Amino acid sequence: MSLGFRLIFATSLLLVILGACNGSKVGICYGRNADDLPTPDKAVDLIKNQNINYVRIYDSNIQVLKAFANTGIELMVGIPNSDLLPFSQFQSNADTWLKNSIIPYYPATKITYITVGAEVTEAPDNVSSMVVPAMTNVYNALRKAGLHRRIKVSTTHSLGVLSRSYPPSAGSFNSKHAGFLKPLLDFLAENQSPFLVNVYPYYAYRDSTNNVSLDYALFESSSEVIDPNTGLLYMNMFDAQIDSIYFALAGLNYKTIKVKVTETGWPSKGSPKETAATPENAQTYNTNLIRHVINNTGTPARPGEELDVYIFSLFNENRKPGLDSERNWGLYYPDQTSVYNVDFSGKGTVDVNNGGNLTNVNGTSWCIASSNASEDDLRNGLDWACGSGNVDCSPIQPSQPCFEPDSLVSHASYAFNSYYQQNGATDIACSFGGTGVKTNKNPSYDNCLYMTAGSNITAANNNVTTSANVTSSSGRRAFSLPNPYYFLIMIVFMSIQSLLTDV
Repeated sequence: MSLGFRLIFATSLLLVILGACNGSKVGICYGRNADDLPTPDKAVDLIKNQNINYVRIYDSNIQVLKAFANTGIELMVGIPNSDLLPFSQFQSNADTWLKNSIIPYYPATKITYITVGAEVTEAPDNVSSMVVPAMTNVYNALRKAGLHRRIKVSTTHSLGVLSRSYPPSAGSFNSKHAGFLKPLLDFLAENQSPFLVNVYPYYAYRDSTNNVSLDYALFESSSEVIDPNTGLLYMNMFDAQIDSIYFALAGLNYKTIKVKVTETGWPSKGSPKETAATPENAQTYNTNLIRHVINNTGTPARPGEELDVYIFSLFNENRKPGLDSERNWGLYYPDQTSVYNVDFSGKGTVDVNNGGNLTNVNGTSWCIASSNASEDDLRNGLDWACGSGNVDCSPIQPSQPCFEPDSLVSHASYAFNSYYQQNGATDIACSFGGTGVKTNKNPSYDNCLYMTAGSNITAANNNVTTSANVTSSSGRRAFSLPNPYYFLIMIVFMSIQSLLTDV
């Protein structure tokens, strides 16, 4: 093999690997069904200030498209249900729309998806039969313009498209939609377009509080739900709902279609009976969702698989009908003040600015395990913190500074506090299902230093190398190895360096 060929091959492999490392993305839904909203330009400024790079809009409003020009923000544009009839009837209608509403603003406005219709199986009018013909016409219009590989075409669904979603492995599509779904899934598979779904654990909790715990819906559960058919363990409702879609697709032999979440969120206010619709719960859900997604944990059935989500929504929308919660999903009021704060990087400290009971203590308090908690609850909390909670639990391993005293309460206290400080030192971050308690007394002892907000005490606590065999006191792996792509990248870099040395 020639030196030049080997160099080209190694470089190409590196580019492929780097392309696979893009990871999951978090975007925002920008709806405009409200009075007194800021102009699109100001809304875009708000989005940019949050470092949000992915936005879904529900139409192709010209002023909105212009506002996103030259921002680099990737845009998902919608064709509403009311336009499905003309789009499905004549190719010329799709051609004209693309010519007038998309091409003049592309690529300055970075349009990457077009959604044709929205949740049509929930629509009062029977419009589902129009969706695939309309999608086909839009796709053909894109192909004529040479944009079919750059802009993907799909349609969005509610979770109601399933007849069964629990347990996740029993996920299956409702047979009454078979005539609509078969050609749709064929289209998605053929054109490598994603299955778009709107996922709302809030509704699962609100409508079934006896069967779904609030902690499970908010990504706060310290115990697992086991799928009896697969043995897969679920720590949150979101993952369970996503996997039910994957299993439904697999059941129809569409295993290669990717899933993308086009709406998810939590309302900050609701009707009197909607007691879970609070700013605190909304902040908790969206904050935990973002961290869960950007960590690329995937789902139990698809571990490590990329999953993009769009949070609903940017603004509260007062024109929406229905219960109070329908009008209160926004991160912002129309005057651009925050309903509550969310850090889209998933790394920073988050405060509630509405007088709620989430208190950011900025390192002046610590979180420890309650001495009154049961062993099972403590063990579940410890396992969760050292696993899904992404806490580095190496300091509580044998021969490390915080191993002694070798007790469940002591080890759980260290792990609980690390999670608490890493996640904004808020009341919610110290809940652990009621097994965590806050204290103003520093629990550090001897050489075991407890973290405070913004500190890097873990590095001081452990002088050990990371190992695949590091476990929590209950036998679970305490932290993750580096991304496996890291090793591949290093091998390729070493190969390139060796080749260059040979030149």
